Amino acid sequence: MTKPRILFLGTPDFAVPALSALVRHGYPICAVVTQPDRPRGRGRSLAPPPVKIAAEGMSLPVLQPAKVRQAEFLATFDDLAPELVVVAAFGQILPPEIIRGPKRGCINIHPSLLPKYRGAAPINWALIRNERTTGVTIMRMDEGVDTGDILLQEETPILAEDNYGDLHDRLAKLGAELLLIALAMGETGTLLPRPQDHQQASFAPRLAREDGLIHWEADVRTIVSLVRGLSPTPCAFTFLQGKQLKVYAATAEATAVNAPPGTVIEVGRGGLRIAAGNGAVALQEVQWEGKKRLPVEDFLRGLRLAPGEVLGQ
Repeated sequence: MTKPRILFLGTPDFAVPALSALVRHGYPICAVVTQPDRPRGRGRSLAPPPVKIAAEGMSLPVLQPAKVRQAEFLATFDDLAPELVVVAAFGQILPPEIIRGPKRGCINIHPSLLPKYRGAAPINWALIRNERTTGVTIMRMDEGVDTGDILLQEETPILAEDNYGDLHDRLAKLGAELLLIALAMGETGTLLPRPQDHQQASFAPRLAREDGLIHWEADVRTIVSLVRGLSPTPCAFTFLQGKQLKVYAATAEATAVNAPPGTVIEVGRGGLRIAAGNGAVALQEVQWEGKKRLPVEDFLRGLRLAPGEVLGQ
């Protein structure tokens, strides 16, 4: 069977392995649709999204509509006449014309085991909520948010040392591999959609800045799970001496601590240990406001900090 002409929609790093896999395996890409360039960095200069960089490197045509719902883009979509739309972390809600238009449908690579963790930040929330497993779902899109029929799924363990960056990269690779399997099965007619059990759904909303604030009165594992789920970006944070302190890595110590939550209980050879709700959290890698990201040993060399000081105020 002839491979379908694909319109690919994706924006961040997560989508790049899938696009690369399609090109590597000879799928014809009629165009790549990604978000517009955005201001980034201290200079706020416009920077292209990762998918645009990858697509141009593969000599693929790139489209960057402000909104795919606009009539101008929908006319372009009709002219492209894709047989299949593949979506991976695109970042816009698609209109019915795109979802229902292609004769082979519109499919999405979602980094969770749907119906768990529908929404914009499934990798982050799986780590924040201390899940033991996650995975990737290839789903047929409908007008709901991650509510379409499941085409294929694969589970993978969440390792104790995983942070968001580690798990993101592994699921991006798994998503690309699973997409190719799903497309091959679709070509042979062996792909069998199954509806989601909506009663089992859980949600992974877009992260807000306040989601990253460390509450030192929480359980130590809750705090470390938050750090893992937001590292290296957008990063969990607290406050020290009136300045923001980002925390990239930490470990939990469920031990008796005779100090209020947030209190510095050790500075020195044992690193930087902070009292929490049921023990201590040892900070391993941090970044003070206006400074470089550093291992905590290096951070402490340039700072006067003594036991009894309180973080989070």
